Amino acid sequence: MSSSSDLPLKYYSLWWWLGWLFVAVIIVLSLMPAPPAVPGLSDKVEHAFAYALLMSWFGQLGKLSVKWIIGWASMGVAIEIMQGLSGYRYFDYYDMVANSTGVLIGWLLLKSHKLQYLFFIEHLVSIGKENTK
Repeated sequence: MSSSSDLPLKYYSLWWWLGWLFVAVIIVLSLMPAPPAVPGLSDKVEHAFAYALLMSWFGQLGKLSVKWIIGWASMGVAIEIMQGLSGYRYFDYYDMVANSTGVLIGWLLLKSHKLQYLFFIEHLVSIGKENTK
């Protein structure tokens, strides 16, 4: 029996471009002078969540190799360095740890097949299309 992750995503190109849009959003929010914050939520949780989502998103697109894990973690480190050089944001080792922890969480959830939301969304879309016929 095959799992949903063995099947190709019908909207692969859309997911790919939306994923890169998400990367751009992370970069912009990370480098803007005063990014919005989620009230009552630690910024470390925000960091971990964003990078877990990033890793899991591209992991569902078949990008689950060590190169991608290192790449996303490196992006989190590079952004922190750029924040320190910006003059209006500050460098924080704990943000680097939160970013890398998020990458690891996203990878672990994918490896355990617990996180397949792109396949789930496509399934819901197909059900919706069937119900409109």
